[in-house]
Amino acid sequence: MKLLLDTHIWLWLLQSPQKIGPQTSKALADPASELWLSPISTWEALRLHRKGRIYLADNLTAWLRGALSGIQQYAPLTHEIAFVAEQLLLHDDPADRFLVATAQVLDLTLVTADQRLLGIGTIRTMANR
Repeated sequence: MKLLLDTHIWLWLLQSPQKIGPQTSKALADPASELWLSPISTWEALRLHRKGRIYLADNLTAWLRGALSGIQQYAPLTHEIAFVAEQLLLHDDPADRFLVATAQVLDLTLVTADQRLLGIGTIRTMANR
């Protein structure tokens, strides 16, 4: 299964793994699963850090290198994804729009705890349970 990690799921894996539900943990650890990450999640995490909403590290370059070590695939940010993100009938959070568009264009399952994204209909989602 190709699993696109929502930003908070990625950060929880790195900093608060106890927040990941048992079913989700099992799916993420399954050797048959591919873990995908969008550069939008990196952007979102760095913005949250800059705003003081989360703490990542003093050396962000080293943090990012380590944070990406468990990811098997990096989702590209393409013109098609940008176009689909703008066409979505979804709330205005730009990161969410790009993640949903990425899942849709690349046929990935979005792993999230965000109730606004679960079961939105245009993509497959996996709830954090």
